[in-house]
Amino acid sequence: MTRLKKPLLIGVVCALGLAVNLVQAQHRPLKVFVLVGQSNMQGHAHVRTLPHIGMDPETKPMLDEILDDQGQPRVVEDVWISYLSSDGVKKGQLTTGFGADQNKIGPELTFGIYMQKRLGEPILLIKTAWGGKSINTDFRSPGAGPYEFGEDVLNRLRDQGKDIEAVQAEKRQATGVYYRSSVEHFKNVLADIKTVYPGYDPKQGYELAGLVWFQGWNDMVDNGTYPRRNEPGGYQAYSDVLGHWIRDMRKDLSSPDLPVVIGVLGVGGPVADYSPDQKRYRETHQNFRDAMAAPAGLDEFKGNVVAVLTENYWDPELDAIVARDEQIRNRVNNFKKEGKLDDLVKEIRADGELGQEELQVFRQLQNEGKLEQALLARLGATTFNAREMQVLELGKSNAAYHYLGSAKILAGIGKAFAEAMPVANRAGK
Repeated sequence: MTRLKKPLLIGVVCALGLAVNLVQAQHRPLKVFVLVGQSNMQGHAHVRTLPHIGMDPETKPMLDEILDDQGQPRVVEDVWISYLSSDGVKKGQLTTGFGADQNKIGPELTFGIYMQKRLGEPILLIKTAWGGKSINTDFRSPGAGPYEFGEDVLNRLRDQGKDIEAVQAEKRQATGVYYRSSVEHFKNVLADIKTVYPGYDPKQGYELAGLVWFQGWNDMVDNGTYPRRNEPGGYQAYSDVLGHWIRDMRKDLSSPDLPVVIGVLGVGGPVADYSPDQKRYRETHQNFRDAMAAPAGLDEFKGNVVAVLTENYWDPELDAIVARDEQIRNRVNNFKKEGKLDDLVKEIRADGELGQEELQVFRQLQNEGKLEQALLARLGATTFNAREMQVLELGKSNAAYHYLGSAKILAGIGKAFAEAMPVANRAGK
């Protein structure tokens, strides 16, 4: 009998093991995860910010998962997605472009990558997200009952001469629209999975394996719905409605123990690290974060509802650089408003930062109407070092409430959602 050499034998055993795993995966129910939320679930990180992930040794491994050997966004072979948003439905294999538009990413990208790595089998993502939506109205589920106007709001509306009945009727009509749209989309996809994942075998079945909720901004800033938001418990209504939302979503998806990850809004990072300019928001932001996380602590949800503090994935370096850049922009803008950009040039020259030759260039740019941009570039060059300039150029593509449009931040959040998901062995459908 011919003996196999040890390295070859090991290779054969590994190949057989891989083949067995693949066969087993083909016969297990397809794992399905649903992702729901507002603009940050949509995702406003432009793909041009992807290289910034690689500037940090701790996050560079994420970039290696996202890009292929040619530095192009990888198409994840074993992850499929159907995404409903304002522009309709987009579906296909997971890659970049399933964010707020075709040039952006949200947390779905790294969630899919790392959940598939964790499970070692194909998965299907079904995502619904719309910007500017609240849970108190837009995503409100049936179990929460009708939206109740507070007496303070009603008095304010009366003082404004508003038709109270008309306002209440409009609120009733808007209530739950995006909750129902989400459930409808989930059911439509699950009824015909092959339209999204062509390789799906109906005999295999599927398992609803988890849900991610990532929302919050519109509720956090709503002082009408939450008039005592600066007080402890001021956002209790959010916790209550989110609890109903989880129960109702499980009921409507016929999955009573569906694992849930709550992405707790963390724009700005931990409140303890807020700058002096942000101090006035500390109580409100922390109160809201506590309210978002609260359902995970309910006895009925323990073990299969978890809260992920997205503040932990905020990028303080990028934030600090952006803040300094905004100071420069505000300075230039203030001189511009007063029609005194020429005075700013004189200030720069008085500081010894502007030579005669460069002054002549500035005069020419002023004649061409390009002085403002020249000043911004000049002040930036004297404020930031080379690394800081690169971070500023690559790291930010949107506003702070959209996590600075940072792929580094949103990729970290998506990965955290995947790692936190309580995955259990449950019966397929």
